[in-house]
Amino acid sequence: MAVSVRYLVDDVETVSAFYVSLLGFREVGDWAGAPFRMLERGDLVLWVSGPGSSAGRPMPDGAQPGPGGWNRFVIEVDDIADDVQRLTAAGVSFRGPIVRGPGGAQAVLDDPAGNPVELFQPA
Repeated sequence: MAVSVRYLVDDVETVSAFYVSLLGFREVGDWAGAPFRMLERGDLVLWVSGPGSSAGRPMPDGAQPGPGGWNRFVIEVDDIADDVQRLTAAGVSFRGPIVRGPGGAQAVLDDPAGNPVELFQPA
C-alpha cells in the first residue's frame, strides 16, 4: 500500500525535476498543463501542488497555504555522508549538519520550494 504526502510548492516543474533527478523519484500519471504532479519512490507517492491547485486555494478565513515548515518524510539511505556530499555538490541546501544518535544519522535538506526532506541512515 502506498503512502501519499502532499507538498505545496511555488514552481511545480522545478520541484518535480529536483525529486526526479536528485532523489530517485519517478513521475506517475499524466498531468500535463496542471499545477500538480504525482511522484513516486517505492511505496511513497508525493503530490506536488502548485499555485492554482485545489490544495493551494485560500482557506475560508483568508489564510493562504504555502510551502515550508518542519514536518517531513524520510528517505532511508545506505551512506548518508556520501549522499550529503553528492547533494551539496549539486547545490542542495541542508538545514544543518548530519546529526547522529543511537538510532542512526539524519540530515534535513530543503527542496526548491523550501519543503524539508530527511535523509536517514539507520545505525
